[in-house]
Amino acid sequence: MPMLSLDYQVVEQAIEWQTTGKTVWLCTVLSTFGSSPREPGSLMVATAQGEHVGSLSGGCVEDDFLARLAAGEYDQPAVVVRYGAQGDGLESAQVRLPCGGILDVLVERMIAHSENVAHLKQLRATLSGERELARHIRLTDGKRWLEDIEPTGARVVWQEGEEIAKVRIGPIAKLILAGYSTVAEACAHFATSLGYQVVLCDPREEVTQSLALPAGVEFIAQLPSRYIASPGACTPSTAVVAVTHDPRIDDLAMMEAVKTSAFYIGVMGSQRTTQHRAERLRRTGGLNDAEIQRIHMPIGLDLGSKTPAEIALSIMADIVRVRRGRTHAEL
Repeated sequence: MPMLSLDYQVVEQAIEWQTTGKTVWLCTVLSTFGSSPREPGSLMVATAQGEHVGSLSGGCVEDDFLARLAAGEYDQPAVVVRYGAQGDGLESAQVRLPCGGILDVLVERMIAHSENVAHLKQLRATLSGERELARHIRLTDGKRWLEDIEPTGARVVWQEGEEIAKVRIGPIAKLILAGYSTVAEACAHFATSLGYQVVLCDPREEVTQSLALPAGVEFIAQLPSRYIASPGACTPSTAVVAVTHDPRIDDLAMMEAVKTSAFYIGVMGSQRTTQHRAERLRRTGGLNDAEIQRIHMPIGLDLGSKTPAEIALSIMADIVRVRRGRTHAEL
């Protein structure tokens, strides 16, 4: 069973409230500037009775929103509310955010109706599934629909004044660590803090007998390549990373990973090691140029990293870059 995100819990609760006849207000963070604990695309749902699941910030925004909701505001099908700034054309709330931050929130009023329940169930299936969709919301009348989308890119596409907001909906990101090393362990720490589901595979008892992995990391005593090739292991929301320096582990993992829909595939090594690995993958693995080009090698951003933690930081930063649809030139 895949790890379920907070946004999944929000949608699940919205469905429950809808099926009992309650109107719900689904809130989506559209954009942030400055300090903000929740990224664009994050969800919260609330009722007029003050019940809510999920969050938009550290608490002050939620309190203001619930108070205004109880006072009868937000009766439109859809409206954008800006926190942290006033008098800018958007409906503004009288809340100042830390560090001068600004938060734009889309608020959708969803009456208890079969069409709304059906839409929420589609969101729930997408959040627990294997593909990502774009959720389109027309601000003038609240009409909403879903469309297929590329597996990487910004979570929200919207600018002030635009009629339609597009929000990416998909399963929680997953990181498969192909084999244990100190770099893999550091990657696990970073990935769990970023909200990734993390799986580490390694069959070597002499290496893994005294593992002390971060809480929440799933360990599988299996050759990584076998796990990667198993049904459902890799989806468009999966990154595969091999950082053992053992070709028996790393090369086999790469051979299987390029056959999957994983959005990021990377392996650690120097420029010289990378050249030798590419030759091996062509010669013994039968990989073609297109498959080899899918592999990030050497892995990670060039930060001048030396320690395991620094190398892991460069790897996770590169994974985030690719997942958000950013090129190296845009950094």
